[in-house]
Amino acid sequence: MALLQQDKNNLRRDLLAQRQALAPALREAWNAAIGKHLKHLLERQPAQSIGVFWPMRSEPDLRQIFNEWSAAGVQLALPVVIDPNCPLKFLAWVPGDALFKDAMGVWVPAASSREVAPELLLVPCVGYNRDRFRLGYGGGFYDRTLAASPRPRAIGVAYACSRADFAVERHDIALDAVVTETGIDL
Repeated sequence: MALLQQDKNNLRRDLLAQRQALAPALREAWNAAIGKHLKHLLERQPAQSIGVFWPMRSEPDLRQIFNEWSAAGVQLALPVVIDPNCPLKFLAWVPGDALFKDAMGVWVPAASSREVAPELLLVPCVGYNRDRFRLGYGGGFYDRTLAASPRPRAIGVAYACSRADFAVERHDIALDAVVTETGIDL
């Protein structure tokens, strides 16, 4: 088990470095393509509430499509860590609302906001494999969230260069799809 974790840590480090090295113009073009694919996916499979993420560590920046969804009446929510061993909570958020960095360095709603149970989660991926399992930052927050019932649809968001082979552990939960700049992997 320790070897598996070390392998994942090395892969995580390499994928983060690769993502960070992407040229800003390329990242911007890929972000727009991911947004376009997500828009098409939601046209076919609508959701009235979506758990989104504020981009960090060179994650795909989808704030433009978040603005569009919010303007169209979709309830957005940002994840919040309440306890390191519990599933994430999602708090209602509207683009433009004030945010602050929590103890983990994640941007969360600044004002007290109501909790939302999103129908759909957009899940940032450090990496993903062909079976739609996600490699995250190692905290297990999304796995615990997806293990809870009822389980929302979960769409991974990544750049296609983040696809990698890695072993799956017992607690890992597959995503329903992964969206990259090249398309949708269902």
